[in-house]
Amino acid sequence: MLSNIFLLKGNIIDDINHLDIYSYPFDINAKEDKDFIKKIIEEHEKENREIINSNTKKFTLNSINYELEAPISLKIEDENIFIMGIDNQMILGLIFEEEDNPYDYKEIFEDLSNEMLNNEESCFFEDEFEIENFLITLFIDIRRYGDEILQQYPEIALQSSDIVKKVFLLGIDDVGKSSFIRRLKTGQFSENFFTPTKKFNIEYLQEENGQLAIWDMPGNLILRKNWLYGIQDSNIIAFMIDIANQRSFKESKEEFWNLVNRDNVEGIPIIIIANKVDLLDLDPHFREEQLLRTKKELMDYFQFDNLKDRLWKFIFSSVKTNYNLQKIVDTLFQLTEDK
Repeated sequence: MLSNIFLLKGNIIDDINHLDIYSYPFDINAKEDKDFIKKIIEEHEKENREIINSNTKKFTLNSINYELEAPISLKIEDENIFIMGIDNQMILGLIFEEEDNPYDYKEIFEDLSNEMLNNEESCFFEDEFEIENFLITLFIDIRRYGDEILQQYPEIALQSSDIVKKVFLLGIDDVGKSSFIRRLKTGQFSENFFTPTKKFNIEYLQEENGQLAIWDMPGNLILRKNWLYGIQDSNIIAFMIDIANQRSFKESKEEFWNLVNRDNVEGIPIIIIANKVDLLDLDPHFREEQLLRTKKELMDYFQFDNLKDRLWKFIFSSVKTNYNLQKIVDTLFQLTEDK
């Protein structure tokens, strides 16, 4: 499984003191010394020298803007690494878990990198935001390939295609998405287990009705433009809001309708998860009446009744108390069966 992606950039790639280092989702520059990065550069230079000394033509992908070297596999400090040189000024690298074979990813790494770097809207690495967006996009697509094709194929291939449901789980930061998945998968909840995450993840949940492939998308502002990568292939969208934090309503509403109004999500069923009901000040004797009133207020504010030409449901939940979580799972299957 792909765990990290990085880019080393400099006018002279082997000058580590004048090198810009970018990575996602973990900071590879957080190590106390530069030995790790230095070894990557040394191995890259060593490979190039061996190619030159053997009089073998250096393989490069067909390019318009960038010359891309063929990826090479490295083992450095117990890290399983796949690197690709770009224009002799950059090194693009993938870090995998130990059991992975990087060459299983060779074709997808080459094809996606070439597609993203050599087209009319290619990345020119002019600012940090552009570089971060490039790395996140590439990470998501390669991770999806690994999770859905390489790792899950043997299991999924034994089932009919309509049993595996792909769920896009979205929402702004700190609404409870990762805690929701952890609760479903392990039955556990911890108040302080998660901090707002930059990490995109895919989790597979086996239920009586079949299997759910849940794409947990990071909710912080800078990463939201990456929400839609691959969303057109999903069976259902799950959008989570924090109903105990009214200050977040405006932002959640804007992001919800920005998402729904995209052409490539037209017709995809939606389940709206109104999370953190446990934090509402509800009177036990009038709980249902108060929830009905809260639902009407939320429906009016978010204008959910304007959803047209698609199946959708609104469900209250509490990840902390496990309230309605099984109902949400059942509804995910129901809405995709009715589609």
